[in-house]
Amino acid sequence: MPSSPKPTESGRRRNRSRAICLGVMAVVVVAAVIIVILSLTVFKPKRPVTTIDAVSLADMDVSLNVAKLAVDLNVTLDVDLSVRNPNKVGFKYADSTAFLNYRGQTVGEASIPAGGISSDETKPMNLTLTVMADRLLSTSQIYSDVLAGTVPFNARTRISGKVSILGVVKVHVVSTTSCDFNVFVSNRSVGGQTCQYKTKL
Repeated sequence: MPSSPKPTESGRRRNRSRAICLGVMAVVVVAAVIIVILSLTVFKPKRPVTTIDAVSLADMDVSLNVAKLAVDLNVTLDVDLSVRNPNKVGFKYADSTAFLNYRGQTVGEASIPAGGISSDETKPMNLTLTVMADRLLSTSQIYSDVLAGTVPFNARTRISGKVSILGVVKVHVVSTTSCDFNVFVSNRSVGGQTCQYKTKL
């Protein structure tokens, strides 16, 4: 029987190139599968949670302006909050803001500078919210609340950021906290705090 022709040098090179291409494709496919599996299991994005731990009264001055027949009210609140990152990767958040509201109207603000939180870390933050007196006193109900001895407030924070999975997949996260509480005029204290937390991916 005639012997089969030996492959030429160019044929061997083509076979070698084909084998290398198939090998590279196999590695890429396996790597993609591993990334998908890790993204859906170990590195599956979880919701960072913002918690307002405490609200305390740093300063409060209440006086009656007889000449103007009005109440002068200055309030400064210290807000201790924390952001917990339950992910196995870091969480980076943009510049954010905390708002102090009185009966639906914003009467104070505090900036939350951009930053990052490591995996499984809880980061404490301390904010100072100063009431904008002109906004507060423009609301007619403030006078009756002061005379009654209890002023209701709401503190709201919204932190927006991204969780990066293996440097490939980036998931946008928004964490919002809203706390209602009362400032008691007689003893200059804070109480009756109730909070709601919401996070969405």
